[in-house]
Amino acid sequence: MPDVDDVQDGKNFHLGVPAQTNSFFLKGSNSLDWGMKNRLARIFNPVTGRSVMLAVDHGYFQGPTTGLERIDVSIVPLIAYADALMITRGALRTCVPAEISKPVVLRSTGGQSILKELSNELVAVDIEDVVRINASAMAVQVYIGGEYEHKSIGNLVKIVDAGNRHGVPTLAVTGVGKDMVRDAKYLGLATRICAEMGAHFVKTYYCDKGFERVTAACPVPVLIAGGKKLAELDALKMAYQATEQGAAGVDMGRNVFQCEAPSAMIQAVRAVVHERERPEKAYDFYLSLKNVAAKTISTRS
Repeated sequence: MPDVDDVQDGKNFHLGVPAQTNSFFLKGSNSLDWGMKNRLARIFNPVTGRSVMLAVDHGYFQGPTTGLERIDVSIVPLIAYADALMITRGALRTCVPAEISKPVVLRSTGGQSILKELSNELVAVDIEDVVRINASAMAVQVYIGGEYEHKSIGNLVKIVDAGNRHGVPTLAVTGVGKDMVRDAKYLGLATRICAEMGAHFVKTYYCDKGFERVTAACPVPVLIAGGKKLAELDALKMAYQATEQGAAGVDMGRNVFQCEAPSAMIQAVRAVVHERERPEKAYDFYLSLKNVAAKTISTRS
């Protein structure tokens, strides 16, 4: 039992100091439970309010796409530079060391391949496994305007409800069909629907015109997808323009792991997102890191 022989009255009550009631730093998240906020604060940097996520979940419908043939070889060395890792549970358990301290955004829908209609997904991970893995968030694909739009929104609702019961936030990922126009009107529609259905943050594509309207109208943080592989300077410009227009960061995959120097690229992206570095200077940074890595390899050989 506790020792009660020397109990002393407290005296440092700071009676002249008002109780602290701090607002949470992340857009639309102030009323969430402590566990939700804590998980989101792992994904988003509390100082900058932004995140550089590394997306490597492509294999769930594309198979061993270029750059992801060996996740243990090509991706694990990059994790140190990411704020969060977006990945499937199979790849996580088989390829990623459990010693990593980076938060995991777990791909939680699936059920189709590039050989079939992409919007025909289902809930692919039980919430108990999400908790068992210790994921910081769940990622759900939502196909607004797709053939199975209703089903994908239903998947989002199910996962949001399950996550709310266990304190795990949900990322809604807007899937855009090849025949759809990725303009501000469509992206604004898709992101707003996802937020209205309860998503705690949303991933979508960047558009050149009106993107600031997309982020302004979405009441939760918006991350941009890297999309198809671009020239490195173009990818950095896209990240800069998106964050200057209200995006809370990026979730890049191919524009990192398909580069000639992936480690250099993700560090350059970090400079843009967290340090607000201009794209041209970030590209110079990328080139310098790439040259150093090349010299190191040449010396070793």
